[in-house]
Amino acid sequence: MVVIRLARGGAKKRPFYNLVVTDSRNRRDGRFVERIGFYNPVAAENEEGLRVAMDRLTYWQQNGAQLSPTAARLVKQYAAKQAA
Repeated sequence: MVVIRLARGGAKKRPFYNLVVTDSRNRRDGRFVERIGFYNPVAAENEEGLRVAMDRLTYWQQNGAQLSPTAARLVKQYAAKQAA
């Protein structure tokens, strides 16, 4: 099954996550099909902390990709921010 989930990057105590499309059998930080966004939980106020390519997200969901719970929460947050 294809999933959309977070892959961790960054340094120790400075997490950075990529929102990736991958096969569910691959490791968390392993091989992925496409990077469709990022999440930086420690971004400063003037930095962009979350970005999602909504067109690519829609494409993958139409082709059967499932969002992980955390990815779903972040996408919902991003969509609300874009609508406002």
